[in-house]
Amino acid sequence: MGLLVLLVISIVFIVLATAKIKLHPFLALLGAAFGFGILARMPLKEVVASVNAGFGGTVGTIGIVILAGAIIGAFLEQSGGALRLAERVLRITGEKQTPLAMALVGYVVSISVFCDSAFVLLSPINKALARKANVSLAAGAIALSLGLYSTHTMVPPTPGPVGAAGVLGADLGLVILWGLIVGSVATMTGWLFSITVASRLDLRQQDTSEPETTVSPDNMPSFTKSMVPIVLPIVLILIRSVVELPSKPLGESSLTAVLSFLGQPVVSLLIGVLFSFLLPKHFERDMLSGTGLVGKAIISAATIIVITGAGGAFGKVLQNSGIADVIGKGFQGYESIGILLPLVVAAGLKTAQGSSTVAMITTAGLVTPLLPALGLDSASAKALTVVAIGAGSMLVSHANDSYFWVVTQFSGMTMNQGYKLQTLGTLVQGIGAAIAIGIIAAVAL
Repeated sequence: MGLLVLLVISIVFIVLATAKIKLHPFLALLGAAFGFGILARMPLKEVVASVNAGFGGTVGTIGIVILAGAIIGAFLEQSGGALRLAERVLRITGEKQTPLAMALVGYVVSISVFCDSAFVLLSPINKALARKANVSLAAGAIALSLGLYSTHTMVPPTPGPVGAAGVLGADLGLVILWGLIVGSVATMTGWLFSITVASRLDLRQQDTSEPETTVSPDNMPSFTKSMVPIVLPIVLILIRSVVELPSKPLGESSLTAVLSFLGQPVVSLLIGVLFSFLLPKHFERDMLSGTGLVGKAIISAATIIVITGAGGAFGKVLQNSGIADVIGKGFQGYESIGILLPLVVAAGLKTAQGSSTVAMITTAGLVTPLLPALGLDSASAKALTVVAIGAGSMLVSHANDSYFWVVTQFSGMTMNQGYKLQTLGTLVQGIGAAIAIGIIAAVAL
């Protein structure tokens, strides 16, 4: 109970420090990480080690991805490529349907691409669409964020669902089937939230991106050329997911090794960066300098990286404090709630320590012995249990989740706005998924 109280105090401290005292989120998150670890009576060396590991691990995983995405975004913006993409998308969806377009794109893309990487890649399109259609930037950003989140947490081959399925011994095909169905409900719930709640907030004043390009239509790159820096990395990551399936469709050949290498998010986004250099009609070498587009993109991405890393440090301290064990034991004896127990346990772990993947794997280990008692030991029930765990791992995204900082920083949200939109949005989306899972369980199990 003491750890849970400390968690609440830490979250309140972060909110007050950033919103009222105007402390930089980097300092607030690091302060919360050290404060929680010390007050939780973790060994002092372990507190420092956890902060270092959390910061370094997070930055090591997505730091280059964020940098590469920022560079791609800068070239898309200044060449007119983002505006070209926006014009084409608006022809298909209609000018007022930007949030729906973003939600559907997110739902499809995050089946194979990490939501962090995908949001970085797709954020420039959302900004261009919002400007072109004169609609809320916040609505598109949250629709995209929640669309990405739904399949990231519930549909293989992303690591969380795959890992949970492995622990529970669930059939991946059935997990994909149930995940796609529940994920579609979650995505539509997130879209409704974005157009009813997020659309009321105007982020254009806080948008930190470069001003809209003044490139003439004749000098803009073509639609196809503009798509390549975004689509090519996604395709490469998808191919990697396929060749690395347990069935090994291409075997252990050298081609598999090459495709796995090219599909690493860092590599694929750097390839996208190279293609983004082809977007300006009149390319100048100064664009690659410290004062050019690349330099400006790196400077703008630096703040996002350090804040995201600090969020990772906070999350790692929470993980190493043993708070997951406390929550897991607290739910023992509640087997009567059936399919919702895995969801609730995962939600508790996610909220406590920040990582959806950690929440999923930990929950799978906790509920595996309970499956017979819960009546969830059939093949279909195990698969739906994995999806329920994934739905719970969305609840909720806040300051200890690196994705929270990617979404808020790339969208120009303040801390308070992030809690009102991203955190509340994941809560609403998770509830929608829980209702869908309950209905499926009542009808199909």
